[in-house]
Amino acid sequence: MYNTLLKISRWLSTYTSWFIIAVAIVTYLVPSLFTWVHGTTSSCILGFIMLTMGLTLTMQDIRVLAARPWDILIGTCAQFSLMPLIAWTLTVGVGYIGITVPKPVIVGIILVGCCPGGVSSNIMSFLCRGDVAFSVGMTTASTLLAPIMTPLLVLWLAGEQVEVDALGMFLNILIVTLLPVTLGFLANLFWGKDESFKKAQAVMPAFSVLGLACIVGGVIAGVHDKLLSEGIGFFLTVFAVVLCHNSLGYLTGYCVGKLFHFSKAKNRTISIEVGMQNAGLATVLASNFFAITCPLAVIPAAVSCAWHSISGTILASCFRSRDEK
Repeated sequence: MYNTLLKISRWLSTYTSWFIIAVAIVTYLVPSLFTWVHGTTSSCILGFIMLTMGLTLTMQDIRVLAARPWDILIGTCAQFSLMPLIAWTLTVGVGYIGITVPKPVIVGIILVGCCPGGVSSNIMSFLCRGDVAFSVGMTTASTLLAPIMTPLLVLWLAGEQVEVDALGMFLNILIVTLLPVTLGFLANLFWGKDESFKKAQAVMPAFSVLGLACIVGGVIAGVHDKLLSEGIGFFLTVFAVVLCHNSLGYLTGYCVGKLFHFSKAKNRTISIEVGMQNAGLATVLASNFFAITCPLAVIPAAVSCAWHSISGTILASCFRSRDEK
């Protein structure tokens, strides 16, 4: 039984993006499958995903934060400045040159841009022979800062588009990210050497991917009818903005590494860390805080969930191909 779970966990970790896409397509065709995922349920699922992240943190990771403050500071500043500003430029900024972007796309992409780095970015850094310790340090730092930075940035950049409950968002992020990560870290600290605990850790990625799939499925089920009424044009607009936002994040992140004369491994890591966001968090926040005022804002977040994993895998493969050549 355990070996079967382990194989499933490895398979889901390898093919996360394709599994998420498959769930999204199936849910679009049969939306009743995930109508149960909404509100508090979504928050609990995301909290569990963040708990699995905390279970991977060790004292060594915390020491990395203390031993490499300059690297982490540069990376985290890039994370919370480049992605929010790119999101604003692609949605609100283009309005100054006569291009109109639908409000749900504006709110959704800005929310994605203001979230911390994605957990899967650590896996991508490993695959592309990046600096994994630096990757974990950046993800940890941005996650710890998210309860403060994300609400403030969303209020600043999207406050004119939609009413933003910054305090409520702060408390929500605190409960569904920081608290579970802390509990996971403490569990790993006290029981990390226990064999049964190690076995549980090994199969956690499967449940984490399943949780993310449930969140995306719940979003699609919730906006299915409205998405149909908007038509293919709306979806193509969303995908085009998500693609540009993500790609520019990778590019500008790499440029920051070059600017500060980082090593090749660190350049790759900061590129992936800046470009890949915790879109699962953005999806839950959009569902919880903009369900009435801007319900379709969850669509850009849900599309980002799938696309960031796909693009991160592609980018990691390209970096590895360069090494092999």
